[in-house]
Amino acid sequence: MSDTALSIVQRSFTLAVRAESWLGGELLAADIPVSDGSEDRDRTLAVPERVTLTIPRRDAGTDWAPLQPDHPLAAYGQQLHISYGIDVGGDYEWIDRGWFLITESSTDGDTVSVQAEGLLTLIDEAKFSAPFQPSGTFVSTARALVEPALTVEVDGLLTDRSIPVGMQWDDDRMGALTELLDTWPADARVNEDGVLRIEPVSDAGSSVLALTDGTDGTVIRWQGATSRDGAFNVVVARGEDANGNQIQGVAYDLDSISPTRYDGPFSPLAVPYFYSSPLLTTVTQCRNAATTTLTRLRRTTGRRLDVTMVPHPGLVTGDIVTLTGAGLTSTPCIIESLSLPYSPGEERLTVRTLAA
Repeated sequence: MSDTALSIVQRSFTLAVRAESWLGGELLAADIPVSDGSEDRDRTLAVPERVTLTIPRRDAGTDWAPLQPDHPLAAYGQQLHISYGIDVGGDYEWIDRGWFLITESSTDGDTVSVQAEGLLTLIDEAKFSAPFQPSGTFVSTARALVEPALTVEVDGLLTDRSIPVGMQWDDDRMGALTELLDTWPADARVNEDGVLRIEPVSDAGSSVLALTDGTDGTVIRWQGATSRDGAFNVVVARGEDANGNQIQGVAYDLDSISPTRYDGPFSPLAVPYFYSSPLLTTVTQCRNAATTTLTRLRRTTGRRLDVTMVPHPGLVTGDIVTLTGAGLTSTPCIIESLSLPYSPGEERLTVRTLAA
């Protein structure tokens, strides 16, 4: 986003949503008339993105009811490319929000409702029709699991290594991809170009936005619910070496601000989470997998806050923001989920505090 657009989105502004429909690389509709909708992202889910759109059935002489399989709003492989526009001095600056697969569309009277999911839906749906036996390396296996549904791009900081002999996955393609990522260890996200980007697991980064309670319409509050269910302070990752011996690596939650930290008030004893995979063949790999798994577990059990604010279309899950309010002062937090309205309204974030 330009500096001008960044300054505008921190107060009231005029917005527009541009949605294109594509099927098999062919543009079906360049300007779908979106009257309402929202975009929800939650990085704890296998498919993190979900979009809902409301569209008038008839607009400018076009019938938007998806009555034919090749209609722009039908759910037979059609993908939506969505951009969010900000009025900057009479012209719109467009922010790319990404690509989404239409999973359901329906007509009710004069309104068409469309639901679309992130492109990882293509992987989640595609179960193996026969047992899959990987060979080669982690990179080549990731490509075999995902392509040609999605193009895979691997961060150069990740170290490729060989797949152990004898591996087999029976039916769950998404489960196979998840196991591969957990034991690499790596994260995967579909970027705004529709490419599956595989990169190191990290909650580090520079803040992209500073938010202050009561300023520019921002409201920050702690979430009210807490639970011990699913809370752990130790992760034990187990594998098997080349001689058939069981090996393991352990990671402890030592974050001083974590309410479930090891050797803290949460429990006088270790509360372990066990993870095992035949892809782990050295103690170092086990330790790395344990650390990664602990990071992911903290995404669901860490201290959280709700933020309500003027919509900011430059934000995505995984971004770092600093929060002042609710007892915090310029505290770095990571966005775990968000709900961005596609019509005038409030954006809602769920963020997790990070160690200083």
